[in-house]
Amino acid sequence: MTLRLRDAGRGDAGLVLHFIRALAEYERLAHEVAATEAEIDRFLFAEPRRAEALIAEWDGRPVGFAVWYYSYSTFLGRPSLYVEDVFVEPDSRGRGIGRAIFAHLAARAVGQGCGRMEWSVLDWNAPSIAFYRSIGARPREGWTLQQLTGEALHALAAGKE
Repeated sequence: MTLRLRDAGRGDAGLVLHFIRALAEYERLAHEVAATEAEIDRFLFAEPRRAEALIAEWDGRPVGFAVWYYSYSTFLGRPSLYVEDVFVEPDSRGRGIGRAIFAHLAARAVGQGCGRMEWSVLDWNAPSIAFYRSIGARPREGWTLQQLTGEALHALAAGKE
């Protein structure tokens, strides 16, 4: 049995969307998926790229993915790698695939001079939280994630707060 992690490319937009939908089902958020294959192709594979993706293959079969992007920490004075999504199909879990994905992303972060790697997790997702603790991740105390979306985002952009 072999694991291969490869960068996703132009022909993988449909596969990335498949994994996004599978992750959304797992997280009970399928109703929130609005992404299209064309949008994934545009923002992950056309210039300027807004994010990057990899595909995890087990014995040549795609079984998972990750999507990430770089941000900048003014306090650290260095970039950060933000992991937007990681997903491994349920029947492929327990083989070290998730750990390999995170190790691969950590190596990318170090190679890019990042001061940290971050991601969000749903508070009810005990298996993922336990996994994150096992690789040394800790919650960022005192901070909560904020979002501006939909009508509020457009209103603010248009100066209609």
